[in-house]
Amino acid sequence: MTQKIIILDFGSQTTQLIGRRVRELDTFCEILPYNKFPKDDPSVIGVILSGSPYSVHDPEAFKVDLSQFVGKIPVLGICYGAQFISHTLGGKVEKADSREYGRANLEMVDTTNPLFKWFEQKSQVWMSHGDTITAIPEDFKVIGSTADVVNAAFASTTQPIWAVQFHPEVYHTLQGKQLLKNFVVDICGSRQEWSAASFVDSTVAELKAQLGSDRVILGLSGGVDSSVAAVLLNRAIGQNLTCIFVDHGMLRKNEFTQVMNDYKVLGLNVIGVDASEKFFGDLAGVTDPEQKRKIIGRDFVEVFNAEAKKITDAKWLAQGTIYPDRIESLNITGKVIKSHHNVGGLPKEMRLQLCEPLKWLFKDEVRRVGRQLGMPEHLITRHPFPGPGLAVRILGDITPEKVRILQDADDIYIRALREWGLYDQVWQAGAILLSTVRSVGVMGDERTYEHPVALRAVTSTDAMTADWAHLPYDFMAKVSNEIINKVRGVNRVCYDISSKPPATIEWE
Repeated sequence: MTQKIIILDFGSQTTQLIGRRVRELDTFCEILPYNKFPKDDPSVIGVILSGSPYSVHDPEAFKVDLSQFVGKIPVLGICYGAQFISHTLGGKVEKADSREYGRANLEMVDTTNPLFKWFEQKSQVWMSHGDTITAIPEDFKVIGSTADVVNAAFASTTQPIWAVQFHPEVYHTLQGKQLLKNFVVDICGSRQEWSAASFVDSTVAELKAQLGSDRVILGLSGGVDSSVAAVLLNRAIGQNLTCIFVDHGMLRKNEFTQVMNDYKVLGLNVIGVDASEKFFGDLAGVTDPEQKRKIIGRDFVEVFNAEAKKITDAKWLAQGTIYPDRIESLNITGKVIKSHHNVGGLPKEMRLQLCEPLKWLFKDEVRRVGRQLGMPEHLITRHPFPGPGLAVRILGDITPEKVRILQDADDIYIRALREWGLYDQVWQAGAILLSTVRSVGVMGDERTYEHPVALRAVTSTDAMTADWAHLPYDFMAKVSNEIINKVRGVNRVCYDISSKPPATIEWE
């Protein structure tokens, strides 16, 4: 039986980082809504309560019945989770005199507590809360304090409950990973059996059981996610998998031909469909980013349905949906951040059942699975590319001419990243056409009035957060000069130095 940690999500922006840190400890975890704790599941070895944007005193604050797991399995409360534990079990939570945000020095009060095994006496932690715990429950004791927060960490003396008002999952808590390891491995007893190899073995077995002898259609995009999903499914069901690679006309330059050749090498059964005319027609005049995504999602499924009629016994539609796709599409409050075409854009009339073998994986985990499957490295290390393609990298309406401009600029940029040895140093890169903007320029003796192109490159580990890549000035100068000189319709190049958050990686 696979052991797992349950992370109950109370709406924190860093809940997914908790999941990432637990996975890095070779331990499977599931992030579930705060009110969806799985009852009577013997595989659950521990529970982590996340932070939250709410105060425990807010009428709309998320609440959970602690009796479902307190006293039965180890519990760790983080920030709001710690405050909720204290508030519910008889402690006291009050509004802080000022918001406690940023770095703080945690001093051990109880160095023998298992949560702080291998900790230094003083350690930097990251605080982010407006309330503070002014009194802990009766059967608890303080195990760590900062200069401003006496009850920064505390533990029950009678039950396996720990709570911290700081965030061990973030980078700025220097021994945060050690704290989580102490909880997950030493306290909860994880056997640390979660790995790429175990995922492949278990998922292939599950796919065989789920799909049986059914025929499956998989939508390929040319990216890492769908390619790994295809190879994984191919290992499970072989020729019962039919892959369809739809060219919606907004792929990178020459990408359709290049990717089709790659899939032949992998031995996949692939049908290539040129549906660009349909997509361009349906997108004509559309400028709203969400509407673009919805149209592309709808058209994508319509093309699939047309192909599915030729495969009369097809019962499943497989997709390379990964975890960040799903959590970005709908957060715990039910508020849409942005829809992904393979998550929120599928119409209800789709007649195929959905199969998503990678839906619990982060991007770096997908790459590890690809290597475990023996896939070529150049496929595994490909940068993420949005399902709607260049449609969401062109601000404004979509036309074949605008796509041509962006393809040419993007091709120069990506080729240069490879030539300069920078491609593998960034998580994702691409060009954006600001087609709703024109700027004045001079070429030769003539005045120009053309579009600017913005270049984007970010560093990240899981796409949940990202920082802009600090590319060399000489590189940027060369790329800018080449784009302006060679791409008709562009007379200015800018570089995006926004991080995520507050921006997103893509512009739309």
